[in-house]
Parts: sequence; C-alpha cells; structure tokens
Amino acid sequence: MLRTSRYRLILIVVFLALHVLCNAKAKDADSKWLVSPELLEHAKLKILWWDELPIKKGENLEQLFIIGNRIYALSDKNYMMCLNREKGNVVFSRPIAPAGFPVLGFQPYNDELISVIGNNLVEIDSSTGKEKKTKYMEFGVVCPVVRNSSFFYVSGVDKRLHVLHADNKVQTFEAAAENDSMITSISADERFIVFGTDAGNVISITPDRPRKLWQFDATDAIAGPIVRDGMSLFFACKDTNIYRIDIVNPRKVELIWKYQMQGILEKTPSVTQGVVYQHARVKGLTAIDRHSGESLWTLKEGSDLLAEKNRKAYVITNVRTLVVMDNTTGKKLYSVNFAEVSRYTANTTDSKIYIADNRGRLACLEPIE
Repeated sequence: MLRTSRYRLILIVVFLALHVLCNAKAKDADSKWLVSPELLEHAKLKILWWDELPIKKGENLEQLFIIGNRIYALSDKNYMMCLNREKGNVVFSRPIAPAGFPVLGFQPYNDELISVIGNNLVEIDSSTGKEKKTKYMEFGVVCPVVRNSSFFYVSGVDKRLHVLHADNKVQTFEAAAENDSMITSISADERFIVFGTDAGNVISITPDRPRKLWQFDATDAIAGPIVRDGMSLFFACKDTNIYRIDIVNPRKVELIWKYQMQGILEKTPSVTQGVVYQHARVKGLTAIDRHSGESLWTLKEGSDLLAEKNRKAYVITNVRTLVVMDNTTGKKLYSVNFAEVSRYTANTTDSKIYIADNRGRLACLEPIE
C-alpha cells in the first residue's frame, strides 16, 4: 500500500513537471511572435515572413524604412540591417557609423544610398552597406541630401542650397529663398528642383543654375518632407492645412486643393494612389480623397497608415492596436491588439505591412482577402 502511494506521488510529480515544461515551451514559442498567428488569422491577416534581427542586449531598434524592394532597419547604435522585403532574406547586416554619430536620412540613387553621417556626405553601397565615397561638409546639413545625374543638392544651416558636382563634389552654385528662410525639404530630378522652407515657401529652380521657375507660398512652415508623386506635390503646413499643388508646366504651378485639419501638423502625409493620410496632434489620423480633397474619415487614436488594400486602410494607433478602416464608407471595420509593436513603417506602394519591436522582432504581414 505504501509502495503504491509512493508510485502515485512520483507520477503526480512527473505529470506536474511535464505540465510546467510544456507551458514554458508554449510560452517561449508564443514569445517569438509580435502578434499571435491565431489573432492575425481572426483579423484576416497572414504572416508572409518574420525574423529576429541581430539586436544586442542594451541596443534597440530605432527605425524601419522601405526603399524599393528592400526594407532597412537601423538600431540606436547605428547598426544597419537590410532585408529583401518580399521574402525576408538578409541582404547585409553591418555597422554604418560609430554609436552616437548623427545619421541624417537615406536617399536612394541607382545602387547607392545617400546619407549624412556626422558632417560627412556619404555614398553607401545598397547591396553591401559599405561606404563607397565620402565628402566632409564644412557646414551643418539641415535635411536629407538628394541628387540627380549631375549634382548633389545640400541644404545648409546657412540657409543656402549648396549644389555640388556629382563627380568631384565641388560646389557649382548656391541658391536661396528670397526671404532667406531655412530650406527644410528638397526633391530633385533632371528637369527641375523643388524645395520647401520654414517660412512656407515651395520653390522650383532649374537643376543646373539658380534660376527660379515658380514659387508657391503657404502661410507657415512646411511640416516634414514634401511628397512628390508624378507632377503632384503634397505637403503639410504648420498653418494646419494640407496642400496638393500640381506642376502644370516647368514655369507654372496650380493649387488643386487644401484641407484644414483641426490640429497642429508636425509630419509629412502618406500618399497612395487614391488617398492622402495626415496625422494631427490631438485630432488623430484623417484620410482625404486625393482627387477631391474631401475628408473620408478621421480616427482620433490613429497614428499612421501601415498599408492599403481594396479600399481598406490598415492603421496603427497610439494605443497599440491595428484598426482597419473602410475608405468607401468611412467606417471602422475591426481592430487587432498590437501591444508588442513599437516600430513600423508606412507602406504606400502595396498591401504588405511591416511591424517590429525594440528588440528586433520583425514581421511582414498581408491581408488575406
């Protein structure tokens, strides 16, 4: 009888140990997911791929951004990781600057990424992450540097647009706004240059000399970069308005619409083929018809667009949820708990959703429908 009781006790202890072990393994398996597959399935989302980026202890993922068919992740120690955004395979993973060095923007040009690291204008090989060329700038740089086939265009703290020859980076000419305002955003191609200022000016000049083509004046500073899509320019302004202006010809621009938000604008809009998404402090995220300039909906807790599909907007909120909005009816369809998500990037080109957390868990999702 005593022996039987002892066997029963041993069996109970073994059973409890196995139960604890299985629960621990299940918990570890769940911990790899930013959002559980079951929850995503309920929300009609599927995981295309996921990865755990090589983020070290004491290091945090700071930025996610999309350039072409790749997604880049940058840590707060200036360690960069590049992945193919379709399949998630790693293209390169390496430090691009010493920890603590300021890194200003990554602009694509052919097979390079252009950035300003410290006071150096740097050209980075987009396939390896290695530095190809560098040029020390004798002045502070205000916004990301852009280029075309002939020149680099650099906004300096001296309120001048410095234009450097692409081959040797020798300065060719300077340009400035007539009111001597700071240049905070630049767009360049082979036909004309467009830049915005902290006084609300949007100015176009010829690419090879400081000859003004046209100027559009808002009433306050441009908030964030100007978005150029074809011959249309979209930008937020600190006068609380969002603007769409179209370049009619090289010497003429036309105001298509402006939409006033009931809140302060601090960031650039996200622009898709049919909708402009703009965040305003306190007001939340507003969707505006790209063509008419009329409001489609406003989500007070909305922070930014993640992606679009079939007239549905997938929106990240300031309470760590994903909300799906119907752009046709303006109604909220459903929401998903995104409590673990702390990093994301707005995708305006297709329906893929890219989310991550500080420790480097990265996932690519796509709506099933």
